Amino acid sequence: MMKNPPKWKFALIVWIAIYPSITLLHYIIGEELNHFPIPIRTLILTGILVPLMVFVLLPLLRKIFGNWLTK
Repeated sequence: MMKNPPKWKFALIVWIAIYPSITLLHYIIGEELNHFPIPIRTLILTGILVPLMVFVLLPLLRKIFGNWLTK
């Protein structure tokens, strides 16, 4: 079992996953969401992004950067 990484390293990994994901989502579906109020846009984007982060991106990045995270 992997020990918990330092918070700064995990924060960097989360940022590496979130920034391109949000940018890509805005590029793909941003125009379609423009007619919704900001809270609804945020609800839709986070509804897509959170499961993507939890089930796909963070496990993948922990596997890729696992050795570095625990050093």
